[in-house]
Amino acid sequence: MSRADELYRATCLDILENGFYDTDLEVRPHWADGTPAHTVKKFGVVNRYNLQEEFPIMTLRRTYWKSAVDELLWIWQKKSNRIADLGSHVWDEWAGEDGTIGKAYGYQLGIPHQYKEGMFDQVDRVLYDLKHNPASRRILTNIYNFEDLHAMNLYPCAYSMTFNVTGNTLNAILNQRSQDMLTANNWNVVQYAVLTHMMAQVSGLQVGELVHVIADCHIYDRHIPAVKAMLEKEGYPAPQFSMDRSITDFYAFTKDSFQLEDYRYHPFDFEIPMAI
Repeated sequence: MSRADELYRATCLDILENGFYDTDLEVRPHWADGTPAHTVKKFGVVNRYNLQEEFPIMTLRRTYWKSAVDELLWIWQKKSNRIADLGSHVWDEWAGEDGTIGKAYGYQLGIPHQYKEGMFDQVDRVLYDLKHNPASRRILTNIYNFEDLHAMNLYPCAYSMTFNVTGNTLNAILNQRSQDMLTANNWNVVQYAVLTHMMAQVSGLQVGELVHVIADCHIYDRHIPAVKAMLEKEGYPAPQFSMDRSITDFYAFTKDSFQLEDYRYHPFDFEIPMAI
């Protein structure tokens, strides 16, 4: 069983056995039929993934990791909010009439800011500091821009990355205000593991640890049977991750710059309803 499987199973069991059910509360999300989408949740979940040991992809069911990487590049490379720039349809239901998701995600990363060293957007500032100021404790991004929340079709869930260099090793913390365990947990873990690998390689560093901090970690009521079925399975070993080692420019990566060898996973026979 992969380490990602172990952490996923432990987190879901803790939520199901010890979590808080919001059944009696008014909630914003709803199902397609208009029924309120309630959850069972835990507050303040922290999972740690040692990227030197293995790539954190779950095998209890398939994670469509190429699509996850494509979305990551859409946000962090293209810095786009336009769904036509994305190779999948994961954002379709959040798109407005203008074809964008508003001033959210990649849009925020691409806003230039003035620093004493010059103008940088958030991504380029991270890249600059990792090369020129690796001892800095200020290497981070934050897309939860209160000034623009009114213009976002969805408030950012994964909203902040903090990078920290220890010796020759790059570690990172992903902060997330909200996490849907069935649909998004491993998707996000895979994305930000890949991002940490990318940042490390182009900065001449070794990859280290990804720490995932989740404020509201939940399972939707209609997802509980699928989650329980997954937890009954025995996972496979983690696949072998590799990337194109010749790339030194962050913006030269494509989704085909990464490979997983021997990725095995269990079939998943459930339709997943989406809370909106």
